[in-house]
Amino acid sequence: MIVPIFLMNRGCPHRCIFCNTRQIAGKDREPLTEAYIRETVARYAAHRKTGTGQVALAFYGGNFTGMAMCEQKRLLAVTGGMIRDGMIDEVRMSTRPDDLGPEILDMLVEQGVGTIEIGVQSMNDRVLQLARRGHTAEDVVRAVRLAKDRGITVGLHLMAGLPGDGGDTFAESVRRAIDLEPDMVRLHPTLVFADTVLASMYHAGEYSPLGLSDAIRLCKRALVFFEKAGIPLIRLGLLETDLMRTPGSVVAGPFHPAFRSLVEASLFLDMAVRLLHERGAADRKAAFSVSPRDVSSFRGEKNGNIRELQKRFGLQEIVIRTAPELERGSLVLSEGTRVISKLKRTDQF
Repeated sequence: MIVPIFLMNRGCPHRCIFCNTRQIAGKDREPLTEAYIRETVARYAAHRKTGTGQVALAFYGGNFTGMAMCEQKRLLAVTGGMIRDGMIDEVRMSTRPDDLGPEILDMLVEQGVGTIEIGVQSMNDRVLQLARRGHTAEDVVRAVRLAKDRGITVGLHLMAGLPGDGGDTFAESVRRAIDLEPDMVRLHPTLVFADTVLASMYHAGEYSPLGLSDAIRLCKRALVFFEKAGIPLIRLGLLETDLMRTPGSVVAGPFHPAFRSLVEASLFLDMAVRLLHERGAADRKAAFSVSPRDVSSFRGEKNGNIRELQKRFGLQEIVIRTAPELERGSLVLSEGTRVISKLKRTDQF
């Protein structure tokens, strides 16, 4: 269980053009008192479905290592006490790559920090400059290496569709991120939030966000490449907050509350189309087997994949069989008891 404590831009040297932390976090600035932090952990624990497993307290939504050193040490003294009390097992945080020098990292290790999630956004220097990130791709490389050398678990946060970013530059960012061998990755397409520089650029006609179909296309390739590399993509798309549902909060961009589901459904549609093309014969019936956990992904949003396959191949009947023994992300096309062909989503691209 991860208990988020939102820094709300604390420690950030400036505001990136896309950033509206209040919308993303769904709340205003929180008090970072010991009482508030302990109460937050207790509240999450009270609603926990199971009483087992580790609890991580996460400082998100800001640049932890950019805050004053005395504030960092104060907060880590609080979390250290919570670890000793058995309230939490680990501390993790989000931060910038240019604020992760050797001395800072040594201090974090000494204070029990186990995971650092680095705001990378892109591995292309021009895209970073246009987004006003204030760091370079080489800063990311250096920070990841320093953190991994100290045994810290490293996560990277990437964005698709920033100004100046295209299919090739985004693919290059994904490749370079994989080369760094992070322990996990978060990815979301760029959204235009109100009260940001990006919103002003959008209204002035200086920025065009990705369409939903293009965002799905880019992100499904990234998902496959990360899976092939054995790197978990722990979040795909932004978690919807109450403020994001407020009219005018999301000005433009490929927002969907279940974006990952759309991406995974698109991958299953690609696999089904490929299997049916390979089958060749114009049979009006098709039988597919999937893992029970992949049935909804195979069907697509509101059975959209089923309708598309029926339309594209003239199918009168599509049979979906659940096969618990199948690995997730696999799809089997059969005739009776005979397997015709099988694909995994990592076979794509």
